[in-house]
Amino acid sequence: MATATAVAKGGTPSRPVDPTRRAQAVAGWVLALPFVVLFLAFTAGPVLASLGMSFTDFRRADIRSPLAVQFVGLSNYADLIQDPLFRKVTLNTLLYLLLGVPLTMAAALAAAVGINRLNRFKGLFRVAFYLPVVTSIVAVSVVWKFLYRHHGGLFNTALGWVGIDGPNWLDNTHLALPSLVLMAVWRNFGALMVIFLAGLATIPREISEAAEVDGAGGWSRFRYVTLPMLRPTLLFGAVITGIGYLQFFEEAFVMTQGGPLDATRSVTYFTYDQFGFGNFGYAAAASYLLFLAVVLLTYVQFRWLGERDDRPRRRTRQEVTS
Repeated sequence: MATATAVAKGGTPSRPVDPTRRAQAVAGWVLALPFVVLFLAFTAGPVLASLGMSFTDFRRADIRSPLAVQFVGLSNYADLIQDPLFRKVTLNTLLYLLLGVPLTMAAALAAAVGINRLNRFKGLFRVAFYLPVVTSIVAVSVVWKFLYRHHGGLFNTALGWVGIDGPNWLDNTHLALPSLVLMAVWRNFGALMVIFLAGLATIPREISEAAEVDGAGGWSRFRYVTLPMLRPTLLFGAVITGIGYLQFFEEAFVMTQGGPLDATRSVTYFTYDQFGFGNFGYAAAASYLLFLAVVLLTYVQFRWLGERDDRPRRRTRQEVTS
């Protein structure tokens, strides 16, 4: 008896190909092709090229004679580790990170919790705190550079009103970096505030109300209810803020040019300088060390916050009300 179904090799019946599904697959690839080409040309290609460049002694003079470029293995990375300037800029970047991330998250969380408790003017405060985020970093840096001026700056003028002789903020090796951190916190906390507000909106109000009925005060509700349920949002905020602070460049470039005495020069600024000097292989190696630092920071943050139980731990009534 003849069968209408074709039998493929091995005895397995083969299904006829649906022309509509094939056309949809072809159309999908055609639509994705421009993105794939642009991604390979302007993202994946340069990334792989710079990675290969980091293992060579490629310099500006070698552009006209690329065959003169020599493979040097890990020499660029070894030289960076032994470079006193690179060590200094790495320390500057770590200090910027350690100061900036906690302050930014604390300011953003405080603003988010405060706004979340308001019954009126929530939109006004959200817009006001978010405006610095959408303002050009160059414009913000220019304004804050004027605020930090030793003579005539707003901060020193205010200190003069109470009889204090203000310091030279941006020319002091001990104050220059914290001054940049303060400006960065002011500019960036609004973005995290919006994220934290979204996280607070997902917390059921009934849980906080139940804790209040049990006698928990405002601080106890925040510590044992709000913070544990906000942990995934805090993790996300810590990761993106840390990545941003590891790559700081514009603030130092506009306000201090890396000074005084390289006190505000970052790893990104160092990489920029090396590319400007024509040390392309050396600069590429520095950029990949920064990339490894970003990966390590993200891993540590996920290990520290991500593996904890996101649910609030059960506590006795005595613990909550204390």
